[in-house]
Amino acid sequence: MAMTPETFLGLLQFADGLFPTGAFAHSMGLEAYARADALESAEKVKALVEVQLECAVGPADTVAMLSTLKAARRGELAAVFELDQVLDAMKPVAELRNASRQMGRQTARVAAALTEDVRLAEFYRRSQSEHTPGHHAVAFGLTGGAMGWDERAASCAYLYGAGALMVSAAVKLLPLGQLAGQRILWSLHPLIARLTREAEGKSVDDMWSFVPALEIAAMRHGGMDARLFRS
Repeated sequence: MAMTPETFLGLLQFADGLFPTGAFAHSMGLEAYARADALESAEKVKALVEVQLECAVGPADTVAMLSTLKAARRGELAAVFELDQVLDAMKPVAELRNASRQMGRQTARVAAALTEDVRLAEFYRRSQSEHTPGHHAVAFGLTGGAMGWDERAASCAYLYGAGALMVSAAVKLLPLGQLAGQRILWSLHPLIARLTREAEGKSVDDMWSFVPALEIAAMRHGGMDARLFRS
């Protein structure tokens, strides 16, 4: 069933770069590349964003988000908390793990306030008390389940948001320019569409992530004396 205009607008609001998740404070390892003069071109930025989407956000976070959305529709809140723990274990780097938690808790806080959904309120309460990590993918999926988002549209929006976060950081770090950033995002459309299709029908058992270079960059970022971003 197609989403109503109101439901679609809700998805746009939660996927918008202006939504207060705190995403603007994170580069997901790109700042360490820039500091090492290894982020010298738009082509390099595009390649790193593609790797992050194809080898982490798509097969891990997007699958977790979709699985959460489906569990929320079935009223299986215990499965949601289990997914949150699994995703936490798949993020070995503290900076990236904490970025996901921060964004997720902010998403849950606003979603609970706007929708007054008891499941979102419980998820936010448990994340604040450290009884669940509160990852962004899980909070986004739980919001989608509460608001009735279409699964494919939610996946596209989630993947696009992850790519836009990194491109926005690169534009701040490098003399790329806004047009170059938009060209990178435009070029990601086929990849995002494919990853959306690949996530359909996957379960928690199918989740995987392998981005060692970006994870090492994120760890190096934590030891930098001066930083523009938190990750």
